[in-house]
Amino acid sequence: MTKLQLITKGFVKDNPTFVLLLGMCPTLATTTSAINGLSMGLATLFVLVLSNMAISAVAPYTPDKVHIPVYIVVIATFVTVLQFLMQAFTPDIYKTLGLFIPLIVVNCIVLGRAEAFASKNGILDSACDGLGVGLGFTLSLTVLGAVREILGSGSLFGWKFIPGDGMLAFVMAPGAFLVLGYLMVLFNKYLAKK
Repeated sequence: MTKLQLITKGFVKDNPTFVLLLGMCPTLATTTSAINGLSMGLATLFVLVLSNMAISAVAPYTPDKVHIPVYIVVIATFVTVLQFLMQAFTPDIYKTLGLFIPLIVVNCIVLGRAEAFASKNGILDSACDGLGVGLGFTLSLTVLGAVREILGSGSLFGWKFIPGDGMLAFVMAPGAFLVLGYLMVLFNKYLAKK
């Protein structure tokens, strides 16, 4: 499989949100706006790429009995670095995403890619896999956040273009489930045509 195929596979065919239904907690909780979805997606992308590369490097030397704890420590290290960077350079986004940043450590997307791919493949292939899955997750969260923001408040990335208040339900939890369901149907219908 080429590097480009590794990237596009995680982006479309194995999209973590719309196809595999992984990482639903941050997906539903942080996508009240497009900027929140984009920020959470990019944060996860950062951790995915770096942790995949590190796990690929240490996996051959890690005993089977302790490989999951080792992977969690590696992932937690990159999440801690991410937290420090966000606190220093994007404090408003860090405050908005709050608890969901540290929860990247146990996000099933990150752990799943570490176990299923990075531990069995080379560093460059693992980086490409992390990039593809991370981009797919980022795109999914951004689109979901954009639709919820447009319907819920009549704005996109904070720019108000529809007068009035919008439909509050789309910014709340029921709106997240509803929009996610419709987007999953559209995405999978698109994939079926290919």
